[in-house]
Amino acid sequence: MSRAFVKEQDTDYLDDLPDRPISEHPNDVTETGLARIEQALATAGEAYADAQATADRAALAAARRELRYWTVRRATARVVPAPSDSSEVRFGASVTILRDDGREQTFRIVGEDEANPAQGSISHISPLARAMFGKRVGDVVAAGAGEAEIIRIQ
Repeated sequence: MSRAFVKEQDTDYLDDLPDRPISEHPNDVTETGLARIEQALATAGEAYADAQATADRAALAAARRELRYWTVRRATARVVPAPSDSSEVRFGASVTILRDDGREQTFRIVGEDEANPAQGSISHISPLARAMFGKRVGDVVAAGAGEAEIIRIQ
């Protein structure tokens, strides 16, 4: 449909996009995670300024939404120091597991906003991370539909 046939009030929804969901879990982060949150907040601020300058209502609404999200995430962030002891799995640790099918995988346990399993990091609230917390090398944990043995903690 051509924009010429859209009434002004049809775009009012852009003024107030719904908030991004905020996790009810503690916002534990690594030092790197905090830096990423601060960068995302700065980027959202720049996007907001750009949208204001161009009077782009859709971009302004999106930037406001991102600003609200990252402001809350920054305000609630709690930096958890890197573990100094690798005797058991803790937040911030890198853990190598050996799955039932012989695959060896290494994951670092990080905050929700910094988790990226494809890049080797999982959220501290993920089922795998929660199964591993407090475990030691040699312990077996549930991993998806199977099990995995913890073979290294760093």
